[in-house]
Amino acid sequence: MQYDQSLPKFVRPWGWYQNIHEDEHSGYKVKIIHVNVGERLSLQSHNSRSEHWVVVKGIAEITIGKKTFVCNKDSQHYIPTKEIHRLKNVGFEELEIIETQIGSYLGEDDIVRYEDDYGRR
Repeated sequence: MQYDQSLPKFVRPWGWYQNIHEDEHSGYKVKIIHVNVGERLSLQSHNSRSEHWVVVKGIAEITIGKKTFVCNKDSQHYIPTKEIHRLKNVGFEELEIIETQIGSYLGEDDIVRYEDDYGRR
């Protein structure tokens, strides 16, 4: 997939993400999330937004609440506001998802972390 090089890429220990649509007045934000092989995001929740994930490349292990799913390209999942969730790359290539956030506040500081492989709080 080609990425808009004019948009900033935010590097994290597990990979990177890029905001492809962001408008503070629209109530939604769209991101590309790229997870390196064998890496995973923190087990987390959000107080002010729900998320919709669509796998566009690779194999994801998606945890939502107490359920875990292994998902291939074209799988989609909804994460309700305040629901605990996690994303992991369990494949042999990069994992990419399109994430649509919907809510009253879409800031990156709306993350409650329960477990994190990288020591973040």
